[in-house]
Amino acid sequence: MNIFEEDTPGQFGEFGGKFIPETLSFAIEELENEYSKISTSESFQNSFNNLLKEFVGRPTPLYFAKNLSNHYKGPKIYLKREDLAHLGAHKINNAVGQGLLAKQMGKQRIIAETGAGQHGVATAAICARLGMDCIVYMGEEDIKRQALNVYRMKLLGAKVVSVNTGSKTLKDAINEAMRDWVTNVTDSYYLIGSVIGPHPYPTMVRDFQTIIGIETKKEILKIENKLPDYLLACVGGGSNAIGLFYPFIEDKEVNLIGIEAGGKGINTNQHSATLVKGKIGILHGTKTYIIQDEDGQIIETHSISAGLDYPGVGPEHSYLKEIERAEYVAITDDEALQALALTSKLEGIIPALEPAHALAYLEKLAPKLSSKDIVVIGLSGRGDKDIDTIMQNMSL
Repeated sequence: MNIFEEDTPGQFGEFGGKFIPETLSFAIEELENEYSKISTSESFQNSFNNLLKEFVGRPTPLYFAKNLSNHYKGPKIYLKREDLAHLGAHKINNAVGQGLLAKQMGKQRIIAETGAGQHGVATAAICARLGMDCIVYMGEEDIKRQALNVYRMKLLGAKVVSVNTGSKTLKDAINEAMRDWVTNVTDSYYLIGSVIGPHPYPTMVRDFQTIIGIETKKEILKIENKLPDYLLACVGGGSNAIGLFYPFIEDKEVNLIGIEAGGKGINTNQHSATLVKGKIGILHGTKTYIIQDEDGQIIETHSISAGLDYPGVGPEHSYLKEIERAEYVAITDDEALQALALTSKLEGIIPALEPAHALAYLEKLAPKLSSKDIVVIGLSGRGDKDIDTIMQNMSL
């Protein structure tokens, strides 16, 4: 499979597109043209794949969670171990791809946004590797929650800019990063961390993350000689989920389930369940589902996980929901914490709070399944970064 295939550039049914100010039209056009070139460039793909192997440590293993499987007395449960990728999360896959593209475009200054900090760390790392300047925008609230990742970014040579407007989280960090890009469009490259934003970002980020699903398909066929019955992944912006889902979209027997952050409950005003409770609108240059009030204003979101509290979602997820190819559900903060504790104690693996939401959905799904069923969960990151938050919210 060529990970750079795209049938209808920038459009996923009615979703996607390019809703941008005139000041960014040149930069987006330049990016689209360069992205088109690498789509057919064997040398670029070789460089990308070599870095994935040598720098990121791919392939990551597909791990049989024997104790979790026994606990739920039902399906075989496998974990796609993105927590074992360099720096502890799936974000590095996309950062490597876009970092190489920016270098090819002659850009020296890289701008990024981050919520949980993993994308910021990944961007800082590839900038260090390729010898580029790195500026990361991060909400003041997320900086407090993710102090460890802030230090890691600085250690890797990045400048971290605190954003104290709005909810002081990911949405506001993206706003500030885009303002920077508009101002410095000639020499700067905006390295978006998820499948959001104007075309070509949703497609490009998906393509760089599709390595997750490509490996998973090969691994599960080798181990079980069949495809999984269910794929589960947490969804904020949605890059780890679409990376896992995409190679299986044509395999109709594989059920795709995205798990959003239900926060304090989806019937409260403290959640980030965009696809479960949101409405169609335009945010950060793309048409997608967003969490908004009756006047179309963005509502502040909440999640215990800093990486899931985005009020929008990648447009391809909106499309998969619309055509009913994927199902999207919500898991609360408390349910995610319980799943994190259970996985840690049963498997010796401490997941990040983001994939803990996907693990928590097993409580609802597993009782409906039999021992013949196979479930693969995208373990998108490790929990080191969340220890302070976990300690504040969980007693042992």
